[in-house]
Amino acid sequence: MLTKHAALIHTMVLVSAVDRKMSDAELGLIGRLVKYLPVFRDFDIDKLPETAQGVAVVLQMNDGLDRELDMIAAALSPHLRETAYALACEVAAIDRRVPFEELRLLHRLRDVFKLDPLLTVAIERATIARLATS
Repeated sequence: MLTKHAALIHTMVLVSAVDRKMSDAELGLIGRLVKYLPVFRDFDIDKLPETAQGVAVVLQMNDGLDRELDMIAAALSPHLRETAYALACEVAAIDRRVPFEELRLLHRLRDVFKLDPLLTVAIERATIARLATS
């Protein structure tokens, strides 16, 4: 069973790793989000590397992605599932392009988290607006 912090971190790491390319921008963003967001206020930042590595352990198992997604969903309240999706969108968009694998994972997250389609569109648009450069 994951804690809420681990579930949020696992969500971000999954999105970053799904295309098998974890960019410096993605890793840096994950670190900043964990360091500064209120939801992580009582999380020990020194445990971030260990928590993030937990994703790889689960993904090595049979049906690893399905297990990981189920564990994440089980650890989060409906409200924090929205937060997890918002964090996933941030990580996916930080490189200014979203590879097909990341898009597919975002769709899976929407389904596993049972998020309202209008809410997910709003989160996605807010992410695009926040990262706009011109």
